[in-house]
Amino acid sequence: MKKPVRVAVTGAAGQIGYSLLFRIASGEVFGEDTPVQLSLIELPAAVKSCEGTAMEIEDCGFKTLDKIDIYDNTDAGFNGINWALLVGSKPRGPGMERNDLIRDNGHIFVGQGKSLNKAASDVNIVVVGNPCNTNSLIAQHNCKDIPPTRFTAMTMLDENRAKAQLAKKAGVGVGQIANLGIWGNHSSTMVPDFEHATIGGKPVTDVIKDRNWLETTFFTTVQKRGAAIIEARGKSSAASAASACIDHVKQFMRKTPQGEWFSAAVASTGNPYDIPPGLIFSFPVRSLGDGKGYEIVKDVKLSSFMRDKIAATTKELMEEREVVKNMLVK
Repeated sequence: MKKPVRVAVTGAAGQIGYSLLFRIASGEVFGEDTPVQLSLIELPAAVKSCEGTAMEIEDCGFKTLDKIDIYDNTDAGFNGINWALLVGSKPRGPGMERNDLIRDNGHIFVGQGKSLNKAASDVNIVVVGNPCNTNSLIAQHNCKDIPPTRFTAMTMLDENRAKAQLAKKAGVGVGQIANLGIWGNHSSTMVPDFEHATIGGKPVTDVIKDRNWLETTFFTTVQKRGAAIIEARGKSSAASAASACIDHVKQFMRKTPQGEWFSAAVASTGNPYDIPPGLIFSFPVRSLGDGKGYEIVKDVKLSSFMRDKIAATTKELMEEREVVKNMLVK
C-alpha cells in the first residue's frame, strides 16, 4: 500500500458531504492501493450527525479506509492534510442578494484560509461552497504560505451539465462529448464553450446545426440548471455536485491526454485571454498528472460571441472581488 492520503471535507454532515465521503473512502479517487484518512469538519451543532455518517462509512468495510477523525474547528481538522475539499458554506436564503451571500460566506473562508496557512503545507484546495470562485479567492489571500496555484474552484458541475445537454440534443451518450470548456464564474454568467467541444470527434456545430439553440436555449439551460433543480426538488444540487467534485480531483490526479482539456477555476495570471490577474477564473486546463501542476490551455481561438460572453462573466467576478476587497490580504 502507498502512503496514506489525508482528505479534509468541510460541511461533512451536509447533503453534498454525505454523497461525497463514501466515494472518497472507497478508493475510487486515489486508487485501491492508497489508504484514505478522512478529516470530517463541521459546526459544533452538526458533530453528532457527522458521527452517524462516520459510522455508516465504517460499516461499508472499505479496504482503503484507514481512519476517520471528526472536528468542530478547522485549525485541528486541517492539520497535516493533503486535500481540502471546502464544501460547507451558508446557503442563499429567501430575499438574499448575491452580494449579501458573498459577504456572509467570505468570513467563513477568511478563517479557513488562515487555518490552512497554519496547519497544512503540501495541500491542494478545492472550493465547492458557493460563490466558489470568490470564496477560493478569499481563502487564497488569507493563506500566503501556500502557492496560489494550489487553490481551485469547482466548475466541473457546469461542464457535466453542459455535456449532458449536448448529448441529449444530439441523441448520443455523454461519453461522446469532449473538450467542453467552462469560462469564468460558477454563476448564471458562466460560459459553456460549445464552439471548441466535440461530439464523437466532430465539432459540436457540425453535429448540432441549430446555432440559435446553442447560443440561447443551451446557454441558459446550463447557466440556470441549479435554480431549476431547486425549483423541482426543493433543495439545491447535492449528488451531482459531489460527483463533480470527485471528477475535479480525479482530473487533477491524472495527466490530461494530449489534445484534451477539462474545466476548473484557477488563479489567472493575466495571460492568456487578458483576464485580470488574480481572479479565480474558470479556464480549459490540462493537468500535469501529479495532483498539483496544471496549465491553462493557451491556444483556444475565441469568436466575438464567446469573447462578449467571457467579458460579462469577467465583469461579474471583478465586481465580486470589489465586494470582498476588505477580506483580501495584500
